[in-house]
Amino acid sequence: MASKAPPRIFSPTRRIAARRRALALQQQPDAPRYIHEDMVEDVLERLAFLRFEPKRALVIGDFTGQLARELASRGAEVIEAEPAQGFDEEAPFPFEGLDFIASLGTLDTVNDLPGALVHIRKALAPGGMMIASFLSAGSLSTLRDVMLEADGDRPAARIHPMVDVRAGGQLLQRTLFAAPVIDHRPLKVGFRSLERLVGDVRAQAMGNVLADMAPALGKAALSRARSAFAAAGESGRTVEQFEIITLSGWKK
Repeated sequence: MASKAPPRIFSPTRRIAARRRALALQQQPDAPRYIHEDMVEDVLERLAFLRFEPKRALVIGDFTGQLARELASRGAEVIEAEPAQGFDEEAPFPFEGLDFIASLGTLDTVNDLPGALVHIRKALAPGGMMIASFLSAGSLSTLRDVMLEADGDRPAARIHPMVDVRAGGQLLQRTLFAAPVIDHRPLKVGFRSLERLVGDVRAQAMGNVLADMAPALGKAALSRARSAFAAAGESGRTVEQFEIITLSGWKK
């Protein structure tokens, strides 16, 4: 019996365009990259704790280049891959025999997340390790509330659904990773304007790439959004939370 195709929640075309825009924005000297920097730091801390020194690694989605540079400085052969440049996480990887794969900030917008994790596992050598980090449920709660206030009686899907810790654990079990570890951590950031928050979201490729596009906000709705955003803060600053989930496991 043929397996069912995964639901088409995200638009691959919009996803690639959003990542290309983020790569361009990252060329600016003051580009926000704190989400990826946090992910990179966490990966390095995990490797140090485990005393695991990969010799052949694949890094997916790290537009800072920090993780690849650090691994290379430790003697690893590092391959870098980026969805905006044609790397397809939902197809079999053109690499094999890797002892480490890190995926940063990309798996939250693939239509077939279990399939992507299976491709990661298959690309690993026996005894190889995977670490995947991306935004999870609990992220952008302030922005969600602001958008609901702006839309009024006709709310639109402006922020895509996200994986929670329980679902993350089920995914690792389903895709046959050994010794799975799932955890999450909050990262809180203060913003002086709604536009700055939205700008940071876009510059870090965290925006809405749903297959069904929401209508643009009109002037009245945008005014309501700005007012709601200001009302959610104090002393001219509104705090937003980014929740990062990390999935890790080994190939037997």
